[in-house]
Amino acid sequence: QVQLVESGGGRVQAGGSLRLSCAASGRAFGSYAMGWFRQAPGKEREFVAAIRWSGGSTYYADSVKDRFTISRDNAKNTVYLQMNSLKPEDTAVYYCAADPDASYRSSYFFTAKSTYEYWGQGTQVTVTS
Repeated sequence: QVQLVESGGGRVQAGGSLRLSCAASGRAFGSYAMGWFRQAPGKEREFVAAIRWSGGSTYYADSVKDRFTISRDNAKNTVYLQMNSLKPEDTAVYYCAADPDASYRSSYFFTAKSTYEYWGQGTQVTVTS
């Protein structure tokens, strides 16, 4: 069973930075894609970023491109989301997700919640103005 545990959320002023971590366990993740999603109060959960574990190709939502960076550490089985130049509209619960079938999938599908089979519990990010 795959387990995903997020950490690193918190409260920060606009313009600040945070780094989220997602520790993955339970499988070998070489064929996986890992994604970050976020959900603000009263809104749908939305795609933020994704990375193919093998090869490290990355994908971003337009709203975070050039501010956020997704990366992974193979030795630690951990995926990171470095968030810079944070804005109040980035306030949300951030979720890590895992797609075990990424080897067979076009990156087009990485933006969809339904692509991912495993989810973490989420970590709160609050950006104050």
